[in-house]
Amino acid sequence: MNWLSIVDILLVTVIFYIILIIVKDTQAVVLLRGVIFLLILMSLLASLGNLPAFSWLVSSALPALLLAVPVIFAPEIRRGLERLGRAGSGTNFFNRASMIGTEYEEVISAIVTASKRLSIRKHGALIILQRNTSLNDYVKSGVLMDAKVAPELLIQIFYPNTPLHDGAVIISGSVLRAASCVMPLSASGILTRSPERQMGLRHRAALGTSEATDAIVVVVSEETGSISIAHGGRMIRRLDSERLENILKAFFRPTDEPATVKRITRQIAQWIGKLSGSEQDS
Repeated sequence: MNWLSIVDILLVTVIFYIILIIVKDTQAVVLLRGVIFLLILMSLLASLGNLPAFSWLVSSALPALLLAVPVIFAPEIRRGLERLGRAGSGTNFFNRASMIGTEYEEVISAIVTASKRLSIRKHGALIILQRNTSLNDYVKSGVLMDAKVAPELLIQIFYPNTPLHDGAVIISGSVLRAASCVMPLSASGILTRSPERQMGLRHRAALGTSEATDAIVVVVSEETGSISIAHGGRMIRRLDSERLENILKAFFRPTDEPATVKRITRQIAQWIGKLSGSEQDS
């Protein structure tokens, strides 16, 4: 047992951990259990005795099974790679180049006010707040608006039986880019395992959008009027207007980037000074 053995074990552990994280809360978990059970069963049977025909079957089937795994888990693999790609871009908030002063507060206030009124009236709504991942492809699927975000506008868009009510609204910075946009549906099993089965296409689209992008999604149920928020493949349900506002502010509150950079630079300079001082002493 040496340090290379430890690194080897850690690498295998990390790979299995990443695989489990990717397939967590998806239908692929059931398939993964079936594959693991099948492999264990075949290995046990092959070790019972001299079974040349069965051993040949196992040795022939394993390569085909390895080739089938990428096909079976294609959506989960793609989702995991997208998460890794977004991880390198940091956790920036709204496009700050387009946000001035307290504009983010005005946008959040408009969304919270509209969501509260839509919830009381039980008018379904799907509001997408763009972050780092570009949503231009989804914007092109809807009706371009490029309007200032206002609660009255959101309420009017999602009024039942109006031309724009069916679909999602995409907000980038302080601009309502488009309405009636078509968003991706979730393929995970989170909604099917929910104790309440009233969640339909809006909730599937909200969860699917949060899985495919880093956007924040606010959804209002047409059946119950409950407000939910989705991010990163997870959904928080039964929110009141106060909790919704607090969550959105936690996601989109601007940070003082210059001050942060200065503080980090100062700490690095202090560490370098300590190191140089210790070297001189030695």
